[in-house]
Parts: sequence; C-alpha cells; structure tokens
Amino acid sequence: MSTQRSFFNRRLHSLLGVIPVGFFLIEHLYTNYHITGGKESFVESVNWLWGIPILLVLEVLFIFLPLMYHGIYGLYIAFRADNNVSQFGTFRNIMFMLQRVTGVITLIFVLWHIWQTRVQVAIYGWTSTQLADQTVAIMSNNIWLIVYMVGLLCAVFHFCNGMWSFLVSWGVTVGPRSQTISTYIWGAVFVAMSFVGIRTILAFASLG
Repeated sequence: MSTQRSFFNRRLHSLLGVIPVGFFLIEHLYTNYHITGGKESFVESVNWLWGIPILLVLEVLFIFLPLMYHGIYGLYIAFRADNNVSQFGTFRNIMFMLQRVTGVITLIFVLWHIWQTRVQVAIYGWTSTQLADQTVAIMSNNIWLIVYMVGLLCAVFHFCNGMWSFLVSWGVTVGPRSQTISTYIWGAVFVAMSFVGIRTILAFASLG
C-alpha cells in the first residue's frame, strides 16, 4: 500500500470513528438510558427514533457502512501494529495497545449486539415493546450481563481514547500541555459515559 493511500485510509478511519460512529455511540447510550425512567420511557424513545423518515437508508449509509470500514480497517491496523509495551511501558504506549485491543473486542461485541437486537427486529418485525422485552431477557442472564458490561467499557474507552488520538493527529492538540488537558477531559468523559452505560444495563437487568 502506498504511503499516500495509507495516510488517506488512516485519516478516513480516524474521521469515521468520530463522525458518525462516535456520534452514534453517544446517541445509542442516550436512547437506551431512558430505561432508567421505566420501560414505557424506553419504548417511547425508540418509537420516536423509528419514526425518523428513511431510517433504514440513514442506518446503512451513516452507521453500518462507516462502522464496517472503521472496524475492518481497524483490524488491519491492530494486527500490523508494533506495540512495544514490554520494552517502553509508557502511559501512551499502553494506551496505544489498549486502543487496539478494545477495538477488536468492540467490533465483535457490536456485531453480536446488532444481531441480538437490530437484525432480530428486522427479521421478526418486533415492536419497540418486544425489543425492550428482548433486551431485558438478555440483561437478566448473568453471563450476558458481564459480556455487555465488558463490551460497553471497551466501546467507551475506544471512543474516548480515540478522540484523544484524533485531536492529536488532526492538529488540534499539538503541544504537551494541550495533550495533557485532553487526557483529563477524555478521562472524565470516559467515566461519565461508562456510568450512563452501566446504569442503563443494570436498569434493564432489574426488570427481569
């Protein structure tokens, strides 16, 4: 692969990780968080989402295709990366390694999550209430509960640490001070998003 093409692919991979994949993660957490207000609140939020015109077209063009490109090219990067953690052991080198590891885990988790929910909705024509019941059933299983928590934390970490890298590679945070501040900011975002996600998972489980 030529240097110019590799540079373009990496930039596109980085950009798609923020827009629209990162935005979708935030929206997904927000929509699912409505379950903390009760099953009816979740169903209402899903119905509003499903009422968006040409939703399927938007999902394919702005979620599934970008997600697949980001995930597949991310695998290519992950398996060709030279982590060198044991040799250097610096904080950023460790974060570099974790970014690759959580990327692989997140891709597997997201694909399975899509199968358990979105694909099942399409195949069986589930209503939003049936989707809620399916999610409650999944979270009521202790094994799936742990899987979803791990998957959530990996996805959120991958997004937040990816945002730190995105700001560096796109020339937004170029100096040590700005990068340090960015580390604290995205660390706080990671904690906040993880709290929202875990509380959501536990709210689903409590209804089982």
